[in-house]
Amino acid sequence: MFLRGYGTAGPWGWLTLLLVACAVWASEITFELPDNAKQCFYEEIVQGTKCTLEFQVITGGHYDVDCRLEGPDGAVLYKEMKKQYDSFTFTASRNGTYKFCFSNEFSTFTHKTVYFDFQVGEDPPLFPSENRATALTQMESACVSIHEALKSVIDYQTHFRLREAQGRSRAEDLNTRVAYWSIGEAIILLVVSIGQVFLLKSFFSDKRTTTTRVAS
Repeated sequence: MFLRGYGTAGPWGWLTLLLVACAVWASEITFELPDNAKQCFYEEIVQGTKCTLEFQVITGGHYDVDCRLEGPDGAVLYKEMKKQYDSFTFTASRNGTYKFCFSNEFSTFTHKTVYFDFQVGEDPPLFPSENRATALTQMESACVSIHEALKSVIDYQTHFRLREAQGRSRAEDLNTRVAYWSIGEAIILLVVSIGQVFLLKSFFSDKRTTTTRVAS
């Protein structure tokens, strides 16, 4: 699969293009999406090919992003606003270049980290049926079962890694907020303590002044 990406992400766009270039034949990419930015990817698909787009926001803000998928004629096949994760499967109705974009233009200061998996077509069978006069042997059937089980394991591992990364991001964000809150409480406590000292001193100063005036 050859995947091309273009966007309006400024200098981050070059990083994304580098990631794409390093994973030309891969269908899974994780990239940075800055605030007020949009990133698009293009894929040449043959008519009748079954495709699946799955994405998830790993870090940033409320973990949401806009996603839009268009066909070669500009028809919108999929459009969702502020989604944390989703999966969409479609069959290409014609030959041409399909475009799917991720947008963070609604965010003013929070950048996101987005993961997506775009699968084009289905995996070829482990043992092709053409030029075969007999059914699969017991060993071949076992190999097919193991192959399918390993594919499921890979999918589960990917989702667990994404959840772990998202959980770590939330934990670090919570830790930062707790640290800031603790610093704020310490400052407030210090200010209140100093204020109480000056307040008590003012009470005793007023008393001494009044006593001196009465004595004179």
